[in-house]
Amino acid sequence: MDMNSFGIGEWWTKPENFNAPLVFYLEEELEQIIFGQEDRYLRCIEEHSHTLIQLESWFTVTGHTRVTVLGPPRARQWLMGIIWLLEHRSVHYRARGYQMLQSVRSQPLTNKDLAASLSVSLTPWW
Repeated sequence: MDMNSFGIGEWWTKPENFNAPLVFYLEEELEQIIFGQEDRYLRCIEEHSHTLIQLESWFTVTGHTRVTVLGPPRARQWLMGIIWLLEHRSVHYRARGYQMLQSVRSQPLTNKDLAASLSVSLTPWW
């Protein structure tokens, strides 16, 4: 699939994709799960999700990493969905997070991927 896989074209040419970057902190263990040892999967996740991701290690007791994500809002929401699912206490939700993670590592996101992510995040977990 090409860069137009979910209708965004050249996302880096649109100023609105740089407004309000998504900034959050990950524990070192979850960072390793998502981005791999020595950030092995960072580039392919960026390319496939049409985002720019900056990782900054913070010297804290728990080894947090500050993550900044720029790109189309739907793609940022999709990536946040992966993190939410991987941190969830339900095995079902974590499994879905791993599934989404494997998907973004292997192929570009599509509208179908983004729609599935939205439906998962809107489903009550209680």
